[in-house]
Amino acid sequence: MVTRLGSGGPWEALYGYSRVVRAGSLAITAGCTSTVDGRVAHAGDAAAQTAQAIRIGLDALAEVGAGPGDVVRTRMYVTDRIYADEVGRAHNAVFGPVRPVATMVVVAGLIDPDLLVEVELEAYLPAG
Repeated sequence: MVTRLGSGGPWEALYGYSRVVRAGSLAITAGCTSTVDGRVAHAGDAAAQTAQAIRIGLDALAEVGAGPGDVVRTRMYVTDRIYADEVGRAHNAVFGPVRPVATMVVVAGLIDPDLLVEVELEAYLPAG
């Protein structure tokens, strides 16, 4: 069984995607940013944007039964390498004890120029 849930974000319906999908034991979020009520929160602050994006992703995972300890992979997209350390430290603040595999890449830009980081989360929930 596959469960697909949206968050009501501004781009989900327009671009045709879900915030989170759970397929069996696997739960995956779409890219999560620091967009709250259709506006970028924490403009200019990569660490705060990362924390907000992770919260949004974890909230989505919670809707399909996954928690932070179930996260096995993260991906972080940053718009400039100068943000790497603060994004990485914000990631560590949440996932340090969990230590999922992680990827961080520098990208040319995100959908809104005020966005500095986008995060994807993947969780594994064993059958039980």
